[in-house]
Amino acid sequence: MNKKDMILKIVTEFCRVLIGCVFIFSGFVKGIDPMGGAIKIGEYLSAFGLKELSSLSVTFSFLLLAAEFALGVCLLLAVYRRITTFLILLFMCVMTPLTLYLALFNPVSDCGCFGDALVITNWETFLKNIILLAAAILVFIYNQRITPFYSYKVYWGVALFAYLFAIVFSSWNYNHLPMIDFRPYKIGVNISRQMAIPAGASQDEYSYSFVYEKDGVKKEFSLENAPVDDSTWTFVESKTELLKEGYVPPILSFDVRTMEGEDRSEAILSDSALFLLISSDLEQANDDPVDEINTVYDYAHENGISFYCLTASSEAAIRNWTDNTGADYPFLIGDGVMLKTMIRSNPGLILMKRGTILAKWHYNDIPEEEALPAIVTSYLQSKETPRKEEAPWLCIVLCFTLPLLSIWIYDFFRIRKGKMNANI
Repeated sequence: MNKKDMILKIVTEFCRVLIGCVFIFSGFVKGIDPMGGAIKIGEYLSAFGLKELSSLSVTFSFLLLAAEFALGVCLLLAVYRRITTFLILLFMCVMTPLTLYLALFNPVSDCGCFGDALVITNWETFLKNIILLAAAILVFIYNQRITPFYSYKVYWGVALFAYLFAIVFSSWNYNHLPMIDFRPYKIGVNISRQMAIPAGASQDEYSYSFVYEKDGVKKEFSLENAPVDDSTWTFVESKTELLKEGYVPPILSFDVRTMEGEDRSEAILSDSALFLLISSDLEQANDDPVDEINTVYDYAHENGISFYCLTASSEAAIRNWTDNTGADYPFLIGDGVMLKTMIRSNPGLILMKRGTILAKWHYNDIPEEEALPAIVTSYLQSKETPRKEEAPWLCIVLCFTLPLLSIWIYDFFRIRKGKMNANI
């Protein structure tokens, strides 16, 4: 192999690793929070006038994250090199102009390509896609220079396993809470402190200008040289331009009100023991855990612990939920986006103490009646900062790598070595 071919192979292999890692990371973080991906897809559908497809947002989220993850694995391991590189190139040819449109017209605040794990601007996303598109073109043209890890006969097993792993992993996170909470309402945070602006934090910087008219001619002046004392000039309008954004707290606001409009935000954040049943949309909420929810409410009522259902639903929806579930707990109103950010479950349960989130439960994981007293007491009496239980990362890594290793061992000893022996 001459020097030129060696350099080309190195560059191609580098592009292979770059694209593979980006696709795997993108699919994996979406798999941690598939509901977040569904919410972002819903924003896209609304922005492009396809709101009637919003009911398929969850399905689209699963299909997208699994495809990204599987394509990343296949490219990284050089499985189905020609078709994998073609699909990735096709994917980038669609996403690059789309992200250019997002950057120019800003229909959504960010693309959501890395979920909430890594939020980048629309222009940063477009630049990233330009780099990936160039790399995708290169690996597609020179896909046969990529060194494979497996023989062709087991490609189907690697590709199928990667896709199914992504589906199973994301399904677990969807039916429970995300293994990692990338949002500001994670366990252990104090909501009031998350809204505070630290002393000395950078402030927004603005440029102010004023338009005046004289003899039919309009002219723009700065704040310092505006002709405020010159009666020959007539004021037309003022302009304000944000030059530099200052510090933005993780939580911009926490607004909770009664159905009559009374502000209860401070009361909620100062309560010494509080359960919040969160449902952004009661009409779409799962009512299977009604008995468990009512059990928690009864326990809270008997032990002097506040309990509210926080929702963005209408009064009619609240009445319908109450009639169907026999709910005795009071309801408060909050912003739907805030509620979806607080917990990825509809409904979901949060335990708080003076504004600090102690625990969060998906509706599939609400504590049983027998275990509830011990669990609540341990959280409320603990003096340590609460933390979300560590995800079983070792188990996840092993569940992903061991099957791939097993396929490689089978491939090496039963297929490739058999071919070598046959050739001797």
